[in-house]
Amino acid sequence: MKYDESNPWKNALTQLRNTAEIIDLDKNIQKILEKPAKTLITSFPVNMDDESIEVFEGYRVQHNATRGPCKGGIRYAPDVNLDEVKALASWMTYKTAIVNIPYGGAKGGVVVDPRKISVNELKRVTRRYTYSVIGMIGPERDIPAPDFNTTPEIMGWIMDTYSMIRGHTELSIVTGKSLELGGSLGRLEATGRGVHIVMEEALKQQKQSSKNATIAIQGFGNVGSNFAQIAHQNGGKIIAVTDAHSGCYNPEGLNIPEILDYVTKNPNRTVEGYPNAEIISNKELFTLDVDILAPCATQNQITRENADKIEAKLIVEGANGPTTPLADSILNEKGIVILPDILANAGGVTVSYFEWVQGLQYFFWDENQVNEALKKILVGAFAEVNQMKEKYNTRDFRTAAMALAVHRVARAIQLRGIFP
Repeated sequence: MKYDESNPWKNALTQLRNTAEIIDLDKNIQKILEKPAKTLITSFPVNMDDESIEVFEGYRVQHNATRGPCKGGIRYAPDVNLDEVKALASWMTYKTAIVNIPYGGAKGGVVVDPRKISVNELKRVTRRYTYSVIGMIGPERDIPAPDFNTTPEIMGWIMDTYSMIRGHTELSIVTGKSLELGGSLGRLEATGRGVHIVMEEALKQQKQSSKNATIAIQGFGNVGSNFAQIAHQNGGKIIAVTDAHSGCYNPEGLNIPEILDYVTKNPNRTVEGYPNAEIISNKELFTLDVDILAPCATQNQITRENADKIEAKLIVEGANGPTTPLADSILNEKGIVILPDILANAGGVTVSYFEWVQGLQYFFWDENQVNEALKKILVGAFAEVNQMKEKYNTRDFRTAAMALAVHRVARAIQLRGIFP
């Protein structure tokens, strides 16, 4: 049977099984990690503005909670599905293990296009979804966060819904909230900042610098735009950015502050129509001869169909699951270095952890403290992944990162034992 590389859950299982073979993982532990611990599929009715009722489908998956409460974002998209959410939950298990914070992995999703419903309808969808999953979530059980098409405002609605039902304000039920509702300074930029920190560590290892390095970025949402801004401030030359609607290209380097201002003022929040650059497609962006390619959109963007056309020397994954296992093999053969998602984009969950801790303590940090703690954790994680590369004599970072993560989760399972 032909392998379906478009299925993210199958890709996640392939990564786990490849790692299990390399590190000689106990087969019983592997069985546990191949199955999400809890899966909820919910259908819930919502009153629409025109007085009709629509029924929406939502998901919440908890992959593994051995190392602590589950943690994972909620995405709103018309094509989100259960296998996608399962994969994202498992990657979060490994991501939190790599940065060694006391969380397990979870993820949620609602089948909806938020651009096609009103703000009030979106609020009602969010509140009903929260009510549907309220038996799974909690500050000591499972803490949601923003993801694709979800925002600090939406996190505020989740916090309010949970708090009203529980009868008291609960700051730590979600992270990625607005500052006024107990959010953390530095959280909005954290994933993009983390991508830049990990990239810089990899370049240092190669005795190179990002100053004047040519960079192409796919995805210009929260992760891609913040990464672009930080890379630009540190001397990187971003020559191309794309989003779901269009793209900008200038071989001499794009004016990132100007593009960010343009996107902010554009009602559709897109680079489409930006006048001071050539138009470029996602397909063309992947073929550019650049030093660094940063896929910061969604999963399955680099596949066996386009992997052989990539000319970048370094790929840093700002998105979750942007590269399929089959594409990994092709890129590794070409000698392209890949900084995997579970390491490169772990900045978001790390600062979400800081936000959770601050909310539990009702004591908040300044931005320098947040950013310094983030850098310390990611630099340390990068060093530990390198140790795994040496231990298992593997040339690629993904295998080493997965080895580190699976070791930590497996050890926790062994130490706790199986109940009863």
